[in-house]
Amino acid sequence: MHPADHAARHPHRPALVLAETGETISFGTLDALSNQSAWQLRALGLRRGDVVATLFANAPEVFVFGWAAQRSGLYQTAISNKLSPRDIAYILRDCGARLLLASPEHAELARTALAELPELVAYRWTGSDDRLGDWRAAASLHPQSPIADESAGTDLLYSSGTTGRPKGVKPALPTGSIGAETPLMRMGTTLYGMGEDTIYLSTSPLYHAAPLRWAMAVQQLGGTVVVMARFDAEETLRLIARHRITHATFVPTHFVRMLKLPKAIRSAHDLSSLRAVVHAAAPCPVPVKQAMIDWVGPIVHEYYSGTECCGITALSCAEWLEKPGSVGRAVLGKLHVLDEAGRELPPGETGAIFFSDGPVFEYLNDPTKTAEAHDARGWATLGDIGHVDADGYLFLSDRKSFMIISGGVNIYPQEIENLLVTHPAVTDVAVIGVPCEEMGEMVLAVVQPAPSAIADAALVEELRAFARQELGPVKTPRRIDFTDALPREPTGKLFKRLLRERYMPPAV
Repeated sequence: MHPADHAARHPHRPALVLAETGETISFGTLDALSNQSAWQLRALGLRRGDVVATLFANAPEVFVFGWAAQRSGLYQTAISNKLSPRDIAYILRDCGARLLLASPEHAELARTALAELPELVAYRWTGSDDRLGDWRAAASLHPQSPIADESAGTDLLYSSGTTGRPKGVKPALPTGSIGAETPLMRMGTTLYGMGEDTIYLSTSPLYHAAPLRWAMAVQQLGGTVVVMARFDAEETLRLIARHRITHATFVPTHFVRMLKLPKAIRSAHDLSSLRAVVHAAAPCPVPVKQAMIDWVGPIVHEYYSGTECCGITALSCAEWLEKPGSVGRAVLGKLHVLDEAGRELPPGETGAIFFSDGPVFEYLNDPTKTAEAHDARGWATLGDIGHVDADGYLFLSDRKSFMIISGGVNIYPQEIENLLVTHPAVTDVAVIGVPCEEMGEMVLAVVQPAPSAIADAALVEELRAFARQELGPVKTPRRIDFTDALPREPTGKLFKRLLRERYMPPAV
């Protein structure tokens, strides 16, 4: 199915609701506006396989233009509006964009980035200036009917660059119809019961892969997407009750923030409309997930994948209760755990996680990184470490690049973070390895204290004792620092690279 199909059958059904303003766009309007934008793309000479870039807020243009690009056979590169002009210019050059569109609130950011690309055609969604044209005005001159040569496009998205410069992930263009079923549509219907009656809460920035893909999949299925401009824990609960939300996606950081709301606030909102709460992006601490299940019921589902989408694992709430800590069994591709020599390991042994038989991808303009993400058999990895049990369920340890080697012992920061974040005095935490003459590396925890906590030596000792009791002395942070906030993406993804740079000794 495609939004165009739903527009034909149910033109007045809401396709999009903006949470903050209540502005609603129906499927009929969405289809008409996206058709006009598709005609404008053709008028600019854009053809199947070309790349268009967007610098959007969480606003209607994400969907109007997103469906225009998708039905025009184009690659769409959604760029984070949190990046610097320099990094935006890098992505525009790297992806070979022939067009840039920006939301009005990001027009100045776009203009600054475009200083390095004077020939690139660029528009703002509404309004114009000496560098950016008015897209809506230009598109409104075209028909609201489909272009004659519709074909399916897809995204060409960039990793968030938590460990280095962003990498473009380029899949093959779809060869089927514009309404062909996608893996997320299959997951949505078979695992989470999504369909035309779905009212989906989008909690994260729509320039990221999972939020963008899930929101568009819901509209492909005929459901309504309620879009938050930015995540707020208490507002999320209000929106679920107000809009009778049936499905929502989160990251573990969102769970932590909602669970740490005062009990009176948590109990003040009716969440009974929820049918599926889905989370991904990072391993969820077992106590945090159990607390969510205790709160909203056995409807908390999980999956594991990445921007590359070379494979997906998933599991239901019932499965997780049997296998706490797991991220599921493969639902796309086949799982393998390999040792350093590339040999497949038996169940229970920890190694690098690879997928075979999944979708093919490459890192754009970077054959070296593409090769590093594949083994000699063509199996692909997202760079994570873990093990598979005898029943085929995957358990993640951490990213390989985050592993700490202290005194010859491998230590996975995620395990320590998952524990410390459950302490009532901790709002957020990151664990990294820093140089140590004696041990090679030592474990450092950077903690954002809870508002009511006093960040002093007594809290340091309390947290160290808490870790020592649960994890033993080897994994206990030898040093704990406090910070007002950790460098995270709005999706909750942590920029450990920035923390490492802060604590690394200066180059000689």
